[in-house]
Amino acid sequence: MGSRVRKDKNHALKLRLRGYSYTEIQRELGIPKSTLSGWFSSLVLPKRAQARIQSRVYEKSVKALIRRNKNQTHLAIQRMKLARSQARKEIAAIHKEELKLIGISLYWAEVYKRLKVLNGREVTYQPVSLTNSDPKLIGIFLRFLREVCGVSDKKIHAEIRLYQHLNEHELLSFWQQVTKLPIENFSKSYYGVSKSSQNKRPFNRLPYGTLLVRVNDTNLFHKIIGWIEGLAVQSYANLAKQ
Repeated sequence: MGSRVRKDKNHALKLRLRGYSYTEIQRELGIPKSTLSGWFSSLVLPKRAQARIQSRVYEKSVKALIRRNKNQTHLAIQRMKLARSQARKEIAAIHKEELKLIGISLYWAEVYKRLKVLNGREVTYQPVSLTNSDPKLIGIFLRFLREVCGVSDKKIHAEIRLYQHLNEHELLSFWQQVTKLPIENFSKSYYGVSKSSQNKRPFNRLPYGTLLVRVNDTNLFHKIIGWIEGLAVQSYANLAKQ
């Protein structure tokens, strides 16, 4: 029995002097770490062996860090999905009054500005227009025009703004499906200079280009501006009460 222990200890010593960790020696010889610790607690390792052990410790800690980060990322994704799913269920059907407020707020945030001035005078012609790259945003703005403002499809004009790397035919088909507008409502597409081609923006930042939606109705323009002003008054009034 003693010769077996001596043989195992000698074998373990050789491995330890080569820079093997207690875990590696235990895996290879089946000797408990507590026994190895007792055998080699005062053993001075050569620099080469120390370097190997330190390298293994560093590699192990890096792998553990990567695993932890991956797990944290997975948990963050799951929390994000749950939060979005729960929030999505909080939005029921959008009624006309709600749609009206959405449209007003959208136009206020995306388009609202002072009346156009030319040569010191306000331009009398003011179209209602909005440009955006988000199909869902365009869709809800069209609902606002149709259901709240009572605009018929024949009065709604659209213009695709795209870049050289995009296919005009595919985009026309895509935006027709989004807007449900006939082909004759689309004017000639406008080709712009993509900032991605100037290395200022990722190349695929606008996969659908942008769409300009326009209604040539000055009266409707002023009506929407009036709604915006009314909403602003009510917002300030509520703040004053707090």
